[in-house]
Amino acid sequence: MAALDWTRDYLQRNGDEHARHSAEWLLEAATGLSRLELYTHFDQPLTPDERTHLRDGVARRGAGEPLQYITGIAYFRHLALAVTPAVLIPRPETEVLVDLALQELTEDKPEASEPKILDLCTGSGCIALALTCEAGVSVTATDLSAEALAVARNNAESLGYADRLDLRQGDLFEALGPDERFDLIVSNPPYVPESERATMPPEVADFEPAVALFSGVEGLDVFRRIIEDAPRHLAANGVIIMELHAGNATRAAQEAVKLERYEAIDVLPDLAGRERFVRLRRNASD
Repeated sequence: MAALDWTRDYLQRNGDEHARHSAEWLLEAATGLSRLELYTHFDQPLTPDERTHLRDGVARRGAGEPLQYITGIAYFRHLALAVTPAVLIPRPETEVLVDLALQELTEDKPEASEPKILDLCTGSGCIALALTCEAGVSVTATDLSAEALAVARNNAESLGYADRLDLRQGDLFEALGPDERFDLIVSNPPYVPESERATMPPEVADFEPAVALFSGVEGLDVFRRIIEDAPRHLAANGVIIMELHAGNATRAAQEAVKLERYEAIDVLPDLAGRERFVRLRRNASD
């Protein structure tokens, strides 16, 4: 298909390191064809509307915009999620956070009522919806951004889980009632140090929402707020699991220890072996 070659060559000239992959994504979005169909219909000319759609996508990608925002779709575990510039693009590392949460929900758990789960900084709803889909649970999810919650709501409705996701707008725990408690709290909060803003790839720094990325000089401002307030909303033996910046997890765990409000504090690796996750259990005597 000439359009595929033209798109690939254009993106290569504009610095796209994965130009062929990008070209395939953009053609899929413009034509509605699957990747396999692109090659089995290689001699099929584009319609005028498809050509216009493709040229717009190519121009945006050439300017550095992430493919997921251009096509409006991001893949997380086995879910196809709508994304807009109001939310972060889900990362593979966050799939490990879901695995850790699923482990907590299923490992050595006696038969009991459905656990209460809270997802802070839900964004697209990727974590909450993965848990809902894979564990059959309901999730309360909060976000400061009304625009992000609209994306999460759209995803919940599209996947058929609108009745399983309780979305609330507010700054972390401010969206909750004072007496609400949860068995499990999960969060992929803002955690990038401000000092890294200038060195981040433009694809991230220039397009993804800064409020969902950066968290003070050290990248720990939001983490500190969460661990300070979480015990008030954790049930007895409740657990909180958070994703953090690579290299910050051990320091974050040390700060949690000093609060003397958590026990069984664990630092856990991502798929590349980098310490990225902290798991805290509420101190039973707290």
